[in-house]
Amino acid sequence: QVQLVESGGGLVQTGGSLRLSCAASGGTFSNYAMGWFRQAPGKEREFVAAISSSGRSTAYANSVKGRFTISRDNAKNTVYLQMNSLKPEDTAVYHCAARGAFYISEDASTYDYWGQGTQVTVSA
Repeated sequence: QVQLVESGGGLVQTGGSLRLSCAASGGTFSNYAMGWFRQAPGKEREFVAAISSSGRSTAYANSVKGRFTISRDNAKNTVYLQMNSLKPEDTAVYHCAARGAFYISEDASTYDYWGQGTQVTVSA
């Protein structure tokens, strides 16, 4: 059983930056591909970014490409999401997720474990 705990959310102005962290425990972190998803009020959960178990492969939603960067430190059992040039439409609860596979996926249904989420609010 893998436990995931996100941190780093908060309130930021348009154009600002935040770095989210997701600490994993209870499993062999390097065996899991990781993803970030977000859900805004009244909207469905959407894919943000994903990274393979080794960190060599990444994928991004078109809406964040060029602004967000996903990375991981397998020695620290942590995945990160660096968010730059934030926009009000980035406001959401951000969840990290782990899937028991080496390669990435943009499909939330393929992820096995989820964190509780961290709130990101971008003011206009």
